[in-house]
Amino acid sequence: MRWRAVGTRRPPPLLPLRLLLVLGAAEWALGAQRRYTPDWPSLDSRPLPAWFDEAKFGVFVHWGVFSVPAWGSEWFWWHWKGEGLPQYRRFMSDNFPPGFSYADFGPLFTARFFDPEAWADLFQAAGAKNIRYGLYHSLFEWFHPLYLLDKKNGFKTQYFVYGKTMPELYELVNRYKPDLIWSDGDWESPDAYWNSTGFLSWLYSDSPVKDEVVVNDRWGFNCSCHHGGYYNCEDKFQPSSLPKHKWEMCTSIDKQSWGYRRTMSISEVASESEIISELVQTVSLGGNYLLNIGPTKDGLIVPIFQERLLAVGKWLSINGEAIYASKPWRVQLEKNESVWYTSKESSVYAIFLNWPENGVLSLKSPKTTSATKVTMLGVQKDLKWSTNPPGGLLIYLPQIPPSALPIEYAWTIKMMGVD
Repeated sequence: MRWRAVGTRRPPPLLPLRLLLVLGAAEWALGAQRRYTPDWPSLDSRPLPAWFDEAKFGVFVHWGVFSVPAWGSEWFWWHWKGEGLPQYRRFMSDNFPPGFSYADFGPLFTARFFDPEAWADLFQAAGAKNIRYGLYHSLFEWFHPLYLLDKKNGFKTQYFVYGKTMPELYELVNRYKPDLIWSDGDWESPDAYWNSTGFLSWLYSDSPVKDEVVVNDRWGFNCSCHHGGYYNCEDKFQPSSLPKHKWEMCTSIDKQSWGYRRTMSISEVASESEIISELVQTVSLGGNYLLNIGPTKDGLIVPIFQERLLAVGKWLSINGEAIYASKPWRVQLEKNESVWYTSKESSVYAIFLNWPENGVLSLKSPKTTSATKVTMLGVQKDLKWSTNPPGGLLIYLPQIPPSALPIEYAWTIKMMGVD
């Protein structure tokens, strides 16, 4: 995933917000363990564990006390008490008794129907292979008295850091041994205040997950897109060209919120084609695609979210060969065409988002050889092709309507023996 497009950052929680991040995985070992010192040159030199790059697709879950009001967004508490927005005040006065506090939502967060095995089955069916898990962690909390004291002191004191955030992070790692830490809440104070480099030095050198743990780049307001593990850069980040550093696009099926909203309408839900198109473009440019859902306070994943996740899984069941463990090709996009490339070993994959009206796909970038072979994933027979006089090749697609194919959009051509 990743920035400031539609949506907002995840909120600092009333209690530590602990959310699942489900990713495809491959086994990886760092080899001879080196030690990392608490400075960015050392920490940034750590190789990213290979499993993360190979995963390509994951599921983000935003589930917390904000799932109880389930209105507005997951920033409910801040919009209500921090900014005092009139619509949030009105919502509370219309639906809850006088004096009702945000903490009073806590007992209503029942998780009564939470079924972790059903969640895991759904995420695996969505295409998250060999499930690993991660934890979302907000560095700060909006209304914590120690944080407010440090903020009042211009972040010259660190009462909140050493009394709350850092002990919590160490406990989370030692107790739960996450494969990934998705840090957030970095925009108000620098990494020196958070002692981020000290924590990451321990995480990479001495923690129980030092060999395989992955982190993002949100460790202080000067870090995003510059320091850490992989780069988020900003929410819903979409680079226009191939970045030099491993990155991730995180986005949400509900375009207006990361948490569950009872008032969500179908027009605010990303379509299957939008999601798959984003996935393809992200992977082509070397990124991972992290797709968010918001369960209800009872622990249910509503049908529209299930449907979208299963649509991704269906698409990946046919086209996953071009996604998992793939690498960016020398060309990522056919200019003025909806064709994106990936590669794996000696194979080059061209994923085209629009079916050409004449049934002939024109590719300008691949250079054919005497060994060129062209197939379509999900179709057994080889495809006929010819060289295109201006350069590239013409691929003659199956003479059947696209609706008769195993998938309805974003089809993949596999080419072997091309340069």
